[in-house]
Amino acid sequence: MLPTHRNEKSQNEFKVFCFTLRHLSQRSEFLICCGLVFLFYLVYGYFAELIFTYDGISGWYITLVQFFYYTLFGLYENAQRQRSVPIQIYLLLAFLTLGTMGLSNFSLEHLNYPMQVIFKSCKLIPVLIGSILIQKKKHGFMDWLAAFAMCIGLIFFTLADSKVSPKFSTYGVIIICTALIFDAVIGNVQELAMKKYKAPNSEVVFYSYGIGFLYLLFVMLCTGHLFSGLSFGWQHPVETYFYSFLLSVTGYLGIQIVLTLVRTSGATTAVTVTTTRKAISIAISFIFFSKPFTIQYLWSGLIIVLGIYLNVYSKRSKLTFSEVIGRTRRIFIRKDSESKQRLLDV
Repeated sequence: MLPTHRNEKSQNEFKVFCFTLRHLSQRSEFLICCGLVFLFYLVYGYFAELIFTYDGISGWYITLVQFFYYTLFGLYENAQRQRSVPIQIYLLLAFLTLGTMGLSNFSLEHLNYPMQVIFKSCKLIPVLIGSILIQKKKHGFMDWLAAFAMCIGLIFFTLADSKVSPKFSTYGVIIICTALIFDAVIGNVQELAMKKYKAPNSEVVFYSYGIGFLYLLFVMLCTGHLFSGLSFGWQHPVETYFYSFLLSVTGYLGIQIVLTLVRTSGATTAVTVTTTRKAISIAISFIFFSKPFTIQYLWSGLIIVLGIYLNVYSKRSKLTFSEVIGRTRRIFIRKDSESKQRLLDV
């Protein structure tokens, strides 16, 4: 759904990389953004799965390389800008960023990529809980119904994967669930920080990933995992550094396009586009990487898609539990009165 209007300020700011798209029609701008989201994230998903098909590769070392690339990208964009957020907040954000991305990468050593994507698609559940605990937010009936649908779909998808996937691991499920907890906290902390200090995206990226890189480098030096990662990278430079570069650049550019889409077309439209992209990523994963398939993947995935749709719908319709109960009561009262009227007519 395209916005009905766009003010002059957003039009002047609308750029993709160093190119301005102001001269194009609103529909053309929207289609270009959608196309770029699909392009970058589908490539990102392909290389994310490809990298972890190699035995001996370390998810934490790949995370270290990714953080290095993201720091360079953020440094380029954030050059000659003064920091607007206190450093102690960035110390926390860096830790949370490291947790969510590092654990997500690490989980691919134990889970199939489609399984990881499905879990990441359900981050509404921990984000919902995190927003209540951290920001004291209140949520409507549709939000909770969406979370319930996601939980049901996630349970059945996990059960299907445990039966047919040779790579399924309960340990991997614990890892990705922990990553989602970090996701829940980081989203709310970022929102609070960016609202309060008006920090640009490039600044948040640079400090979060830059400090996170130093955190992980120190830990890997202390544990000795850095040297095993360097050894693997020396033997497999293309798989470790070139594929990681493509993974990082497509992920970074994808984030920028999604933010542009949010600004020009709204968050609801952006969620719809990215959700569709995730579904196609899963389909491509089954096409390019041989793995067992069961119909339970399909219908449990559709339940999760239903949950995502309900979450998107809830942004428009702020139904509360009391309103739902009231409407349900009115329906039953109306039916009861109609039944009585029919009896009187007889």
